[in-house]
This record gives sequence, structure tokens and C-alpha cells, in this order.
Amino acid sequence: MTTTLKGLRAAFLVAPEGVEQVELTEPWRAITEAGAEPVLVSTAEGPIQAFNHLDRGDRFHVDRVVDDVSAADFDALILPGGVANPDQLRTHRTAVAFVREFFDAGKPVSVICHGPWTLVEAGVVVGRRITSWPSLRTDIVNAGGDWVDQELVRCDCGPSVLLSSRKPADLPAFCRAIVEELVTRDVAR
Repeated sequence: MTTTLKGLRAAFLVAPEGVEQVELTEPWRAITEAGAEPVLVSTAEGPIQAFNHLDRGDRFHVDRVVDDVSAADFDALILPGGVANPDQLRTHRTAVAFVREFFDAGKPVSVICHGPWTLVEAGVVVGRRITSWPSLRTDIVNAGGDWVDQELVRCDCGPSVLLSSRKPADLPAFCRAIVEELVTRDVAR
């Protein structure tokens, strides 16, 4: 893609430990290459510990703490997975409120793997078509979502576009969709 998304900012919301590394780094690379600015937001200052499935991966420096930002500071939200990451986020009241703000503001949200647990906690999956790691199906259905098993799902039936994917193997389609959605948002500005 030959576009530049200069001036657009995307928040990557993660817990201090447990994010699936490739689900953080691949979307980060994709939007950076397209010219957007990724911002690592977490529930605490300092580095976060990423994982490669169950093995420790790299550490990444947090740019902003969720208590000090709002959806108004960003153009989009990206929620990487990893089992422990969204499990921690969904217990953090400010993180859940931050996620809800993006939906209320009509800003695009992208989520992969176990990331939808945070969406369930935020109460934003009702009536939404969404995919995830298969073990979240019951949680999503019980929260009022329409779970499907597809590489990429784009749901625009609410105030904001919701992009979702199941697993790391879906990352090429997921990353393309994020960049395309940011291009669409940039053109509309």
C-alpha cells in the first residue's frame, strides 16, 4: 500500500504481562509502515512482558498509562490477545472504560485472539458479529455477540467499526484490514 497515515494515532492497549508478542508487533509494524503512530498503553508504567505462547518473549516500553489517556487522544484502538493479557485488562476498571470510550466515540476497534474478553467486560459485543480464539465463543454468545469462525470479521453494525481475527495465523488479513480502515478514516477527515 502506498498511502501514508501521517498524523493518525492508534492505541495498543495491553496488560503489564501476557500479551501475545506477534499480535502486538505485527499490527504495530503494519501501521508504522503505513505512516500512523502506534502508542503502547498499559495499566502501569514501565516495560510490559510479551509472550510467545507460553514462553517469555521481549519486553516493550509503555508509552502511556491508561489512567492518563482517553479515546479522544487516538484515532483507533488495537487489542492484541494472549490469554493472560485480556484476562488482566478486563479486571481493570479504567482499561474497560477506555475500551468503551472508543465504541461510544465511533472510532474503529481491532481485536484478535483472546482480546474480546475485554470487549465482553466493556459490554460492547451485544448485537455484534465477531470472531476470536474458539474458547471465547461461549463468553461472546452469552454477552450477546454473534460469534463466527472466520479469519477476519468486519462488523459495522454499531457506532464504530469492529475488526476481529482468531489467531496469529490470521495476522496478514488482520493487519491489512487495520491499515485499510485507517485509510478510510483518514480520507473521511
